[in-house]
Amino acid sequence: MKIGPFVAMLGLIGLGVWLVWSRPAPMGSITLEQGSRIEHVRIGDERGVIEILPGEPAQFRLHMRNGWNSEKFGQAAFIERFGNDLLVTLQSDNTNGFFRLLNITSWVSVVWVGIGFGGQICFFGRMFVQWVVSEKKKESVVPEIFWWLSLFGGVALFTYFVWRRDLIGVLGQSSGVVIYARNLRLIHKRRKRALREKQQSEPDS
Repeated sequence: MKIGPFVAMLGLIGLGVWLVWSRPAPMGSITLEQGSRIEHVRIGDERGVIEILPGEPAQFRLHMRNGWNSEKFGQAAFIERFGNDLLVTLQSDNTNGFFRLLNITSWVSVVWVGIGFGGQICFFGRMFVQWVVSEKKKESVVPEIFWWLSLFGGVALFTYFVWRRDLIGVLGQSSGVVIYARNLRLIHKRRKRALREKQQSEPDS
């Protein structure tokens, strides 16, 4: 076996891990003060939470997913600094149900979710096509389109999982993408070899 595919696989895995690692960390590590409550917020395309501290007057701290945490500041300063750009989204029945279903906070994120759905559709399509072709031929067959759908689906899901910062998903697709591409390469080489052999076997006219 050639070492090239293994090197490519390790390279893609490394790229995926680096992309996930280099993206902003989630907010799961923040420590909230006792008695405080939080409200989910969105500033542009970045998500975060406002920590509302107990006491009067109300004090706020802002924790964003991009890793930026504000120092404690008062309501007036908060409104002055973020009032024009801040969209507060309470996790309640009033929140956009479509956004809650997809676990997103903006319409821009729908594009990324669409990429993920597209990858899943390709993965379903490859198995459906393989099943139909096999049923027609009464034997297990893997048509070329199976590998093309696998490749497109794998790239789409790799991209989606990087955006979601899902390391497990990224690792799963990293190896798959290389295997799909390698199978297509082998199919192409076999066709070229068969064509060359055919041309050599034909008598000169």
